[in-house]
Amino acid sequence: MKAALLKAFGGAGLITVGEIGSRDLGPSDAFVRVEAAGANPLDLKIIAGYMQQVFPVEFPYVPGTDFSGVVDAVGAEVTNVRPGDRVFGRTAPSAGGAFGRNVMIEASDLCVLPAGMGFEQAAALPTAFGTARQGLFDVGHLQRGQRVLIHAAAGGVGSMAVQQAHHAGAHVIATASAGNIELAKSLGADEVIDYRTEDFTQVRDIDLVLDTIGGETLEKSWSVLRPGGRIASLVEFGIKPRGEQAGEFVFFASATPYLPEAVRQFQAGHLQVITDSIFPLDEARSALEKLATGHARGKVLVRLSNDANPTNDHQAI
Repeated sequence: MKAALLKAFGGAGLITVGEIGSRDLGPSDAFVRVEAAGANPLDLKIIAGYMQQVFPVEFPYVPGTDFSGVVDAVGAEVTNVRPGDRVFGRTAPSAGGAFGRNVMIEASDLCVLPAGMGFEQAAALPTAFGTARQGLFDVGHLQRGQRVLIHAAAGGVGSMAVQQAHHAGAHVIATASAGNIELAKSLGADEVIDYRTEDFTQVRDIDLVLDTIGGETLEKSWSVLRPGGRIASLVEFGIKPRGEQAGEFVFFASATPYLPEAVRQFQAGHLQVITDSIFPLDEARSALEKLATGHARGKVLVRLSNDANPTNDHQAI
């Protein structure tokens, strides 16, 4: 099958497109014809070799974990999906495979697309929605009426987090660039701070900070917490509590538990998917390079179908 390939660790510039074989269908597997795939920061870390001890990969490696498509075949023991179903899901990072025409996955890790959800929308959801939900609620224990500060609110995870926190009844304070302030407000932010011209440490009594940036931003975030507040970091693996304030790393292992909730929120009209750009498979390298700039607005996607054309329209889909 045709796929984006990595044959040695390095940057996105080492990605090529070529042919690779597929493994045999197991009794609990589904064979999915991929229509769209989402690019994530973890993909960049994997191809750089930074995650080899956590998510070991073998070469040639097909990047990408988030995908949507159509089931072509299922193993003898599969009962939750059948050929012809429109599905989406997330592969194990060590397996990758989303940037390929076909992907093999445990059928139990698939969720059926609801009516009205497009392939691009679905491919954007697994990691971004699941990470935001895990960070806000499983790690952050966010409750109605609490104050949450969400960094990089216009990014893939940030845009999902703003919406989920808003619909949970939290008071949402977001950081974004000037050009994304209105977007953050439209997603549910009650206050938006332009991180380039304003100091976010002006806010106080924050119950939860969702850290998507790390470094200096993370360090400064401790000062805005109330006593007993907490930071959920997507970046700093070694984060530790400070006195009365808690700090915990969000280790996102599986999207599967979060996919049904993503479908419910989409069907209720509570979930927008913000798309920065869509690239054809032949330009998978460009998709990863765009993500690596750190300035993508929403999700960067790869379209696998033959009629794909690159777009860069910062749209809500």
